[in-house]
Amino acid sequence: MNKFLEFQGICVELIYAPKLKHSYLRVNADSTLSVKTPIKSTKFVYKFLNDKSDWIKKQLLKNQKNAPLKVTLQDEVLLFGEIYSIDSQEVTLLRKQLLKLDTADSLKISKAYDIFYKRSAEEYLTERVEYFSALMRLEYTALKFRKMKSRWGSCNSRKEITLNTQLMKVQKELIDYVVVHELSHLVHMNHSKEFHSFVDSYLANSKNLRKKLKEIRLLDEIL
Repeated sequence: MNKFLEFQGICVELIYAPKLKHSYLRVNADSTLSVKTPIKSTKFVYKFLNDKSDWIKKQLLKNQKNAPLKVTLQDEVLLFGEIYSIDSQEVTLLRKQLLKLDTADSLKISKAYDIFYKRSAEEYLTERVEYFSALMRLEYTALKFRKMKSRWGSCNSRKEITLNTQLMKVQKELIDYVVVHELSHLVHMNHSKEFHSFVDSYLANSKNLRKKLKEIRLLDEIL
């Protein structure tokens, strides 16, 4: 059974793992800490945390900087990296869906948001894929959309491209990066130097965009 401690006002989950050779520390997304160690000693854990104090502070600052944007369900919606009121013209479809539901059931409300993002993705992302595929002179066999937890998009050997509907939550420039990234896999099915050079030839700031995308944490905890 795991034990919980407090270190400098931070909740620490202590996981005793006797088979480990070393002790490990993790700063979680919610700014709590987890320590996995083979040493069953509270004194050791506190010393371990003290030794890592500077590193912990740096990671906590990163968490604050990259905190996910939060919306109030039924009142707001996250679209293209900005929070819109549910009364905005841009989210008319979602507003109509929520009015039809007329419920406080959080699961049904979340489902309505998912439907909104999927329909928006089918419209907006299709347009961006068609634009860049024509520009890059590349052909794909199928374009699919679904909500994914661990990746923004994928491209397989059958030249089928799948895009995460959660892309509708990020900035348009980041959406374009993902589109170009996946289309580039039609030429290079890897992440080699040649692949990144190919992406760079269509998006000059692709390195910075890639970095921004990795730093994003959405409500659904992607990547």
